[in-house]
Amino acid sequence: MAYFEHIKPITYEGRDSNNLLAFKHYNPTEMVAGKTMEEHLRFAVAYWHTFTGSGADPFGEPNMIRPWDQYTGMDLAKARVEAAFEFFEKLNVPYFCFHDRDIAPEGDNLRETYKNLDEIVAMIKEYMKTSKVKLLWNTANLFTHPRYVHGAATSCHADVFAYAAAQVKKGLEIAVELGAENYVFWGGREGYETLLNTDMKLELDNLARFLQMAVDYTKEIGFKGQLLIEPKPKEPTKHQYDFDAATTIAFLQSYGLKEHFKLNIEANHATLAGHTFEHELRVASIHGMLGSIDANQGDLLLGWDTDEFPTDLYSVTLAMYEILKAGGFTTGGINFDAKVRRGSFEPEDLFYAHIAGMDTYARGLKVAAKLIEDRVLDRFIEERYSSFKSGIGLEIVSGKANFHTLEQHALQNPVIRNQSGKQERIKALLNEYIFRY
Repeated sequence: MAYFEHIKPITYEGRDSNNLLAFKHYNPTEMVAGKTMEEHLRFAVAYWHTFTGSGADPFGEPNMIRPWDQYTGMDLAKARVEAAFEFFEKLNVPYFCFHDRDIAPEGDNLRETYKNLDEIVAMIKEYMKTSKVKLLWNTANLFTHPRYVHGAATSCHADVFAYAAAQVKKGLEIAVELGAENYVFWGGREGYETLLNTDMKLELDNLARFLQMAVDYTKEIGFKGQLLIEPKPKEPTKHQYDFDAATTIAFLQSYGLKEHFKLNIEANHATLAGHTFEHELRVASIHGMLGSIDANQGDLLLGWDTDEFPTDLYSVTLAMYEILKAGGFTTGGINFDAKVRRGSFEPEDLFYAHIAGMDTYARGLKVAAKLIEDRVLDRFIEERYSSFKSGIGLEIVSGKANFHTLEQHALQNPVIRNQSGKQERIKALLNEYIFRY
């Protein structure tokens, strides 16, 4: 059955095209900085928002028009697979991502749930044989079911910890079976509401134990992909343990897990943490921890995770700048963890949204590559920190200075002359590059 039969395959038509169902900037085969756009960007469709999202919110019932919703249960799960691969191929994306509960419903018990998963995974595997699309990453939904009301790996109930472990064990096996390039841990409820009833030390220790068990199991089953952790500061819990990139890295270092994980950075989560997207990417990058990204944007007038499709060219350009400066993606990519607005409820809106996001990232890629090629920001930064290239500055960074030598230098140089940071000049230049390329 065709679910998008009125939609033709989406192709690149260039900036002068008036076709709303065509790419204006994303040309998969166009070379940028030594790679094709497709190789740089590694786009992925999020199964949950695209094929299971209903449009429901705290004030409204489901309203999305989805042709596959005429089915229920396992029939619905199978229809979604059919619709998904039709969508992937018409959009010409190389990857997709999913939670276990996105692709198959829970059964009455864990064995029945496994059976449901096995049936749908087998179906996906068959579709992948004749499709170019691959699995960027999969993960386990350890937050929706009432059993996870107090968390999963950080739950106060040992039986919940055990159930979550079984769910992740199965997820890692699926990752191997479908050739996933990564596996993501997103602790949706790994946090607390109040310290009055929380043993934080035990919860953090248990989270580390859980992750170490996962590492051990990947070795046992031969999973060669990258393990990723996705930071988020709050929502649904008031304070989550993987608050931001820096907090997550510190946790991994503290428990001796850093070598096994990288980070999956989401734009909207950065906003909720009070950071810019590029800040979180830079923090992950300087620690060698940048693995993959979830591409979306939030609304600064709203205080929650709105998961809008990314169309802010300024933010996307700076994000791509950080990614390129970090060496680009290896196993990671750009997953559109984004949903159409409640008012955009027709099936074709899914295409308009993804096209907008893909074109924005393609344009951001080209601008970022040109900024790097012309060393626009590098020149300003090198000049600003030039005092550390010689004299007392060189002694500081080479480890030769101490408080005695620094005091002598300060006594002999009573006048300090700072230089302008030229922020407005730099931002004007950035704007010119965005307008030009």
